[in-house]
Order: sequence, then structure tokens, then C-alpha cells
Amino acid sequence: MRLADGIWRVVRGALLAIAALILFIEEFGWRPLAAWLGRLARWGPIRYIEERIVRLPARPALALFLVPALLLFPLKVAALGLIQAGHAAAGLAVIVGAKVLGTALVGRLFILLEPQLRQFAWFVRVLEWWIETKDRVRDALRASAVWQRVRAACANGRRWLRAVLR
Repeated sequence: MRLADGIWRVVRGALLAIAALILFIEEFGWRPLAAWLGRLARWGPIRYIEERIVRLPARPALALFLVPALLLFPLKVAALGLIQAGHAAAGLAVIVGAKVLGTALVGRLFILLEPQLRQFAWFVRVLEWWIETKDRVRDALRASAVWQRVRAACANGRRWLRAVLR
């Protein structure tokens, strides 16, 4: 049973790292990028579009919410083609750019369309599941030895920097 425990620890660690990356992108990308697009909405034409978006009924709102994923999917596939063709840096740049753009659009659309989207019971269930999952991942990360070491190193670094600046 020892081998299975060791394998599970490695798999769990890898899954936790992937979940942490997704959580990082969602938490630290979603809000600032959606806020940036919100600042763009002060511009007349964008404000006009957003005013129309907010008034959409539930079904068209759901369709619009899915548009960024559908539009960016071919771009991500093309990026994988670039990577396969030996242009790893270009492919990775396209994937990162698509992720940033997609995160910004989905974040802003979520802010605008949340009331309509919450009319779907399945959407509310998925959203609650996502929030609970994020909380569990965050709690698992904070309980991990790596997180504790990083926090301790950051605290030591801050103390050192304060001492140097005095």
C-alpha cells in the first residue's frame, strides 16, 4: 500500500498545482482584466453595447456568455499547431494571449450578465460548485508545506527589506 500512497501524493500534488494555476489565473486575472474592460466601457460606443447586453433576456445572454470560448477555441487549436510545427514560443504566446483576452471578456460578460445567467438552475449549481471547489483548493494550498514555506520566506524577505531600508 506504500507505493499507492506515494503515487497518490504525486498525483494529488500535480492536480493541486494545476488547480492552483487555474485559481491564480481566475483570481488574479479575472478581476483586474474585467475591471480594465469596465474602464473601457466609459467610452461611448462600448457603453452603448454594454447597455444593450445588460438588457438581454436569459437565453441570448447565455449564448453571448459562451461566445468568447467558441471564438477563441480555433485560435488555441492553431496555437497547438504552431507548437507542433516547432514554433513553441509563438504557439505559447498565442495561447497566453487568448487566455488573457478570454479571461477579460468572460469576466466582463459575467459581471454584466450574472442576473440573467442565474435564472438557469444548472448555472447556479455549477457556480456554487466552482466557488466551493475554489475554496477547497485554496484551503488545501494554504495547508500545504510548500505554501507554508513560501509564506515564511516572504515574511522573512519583508523583515529583511524593512531592516535594510531603515
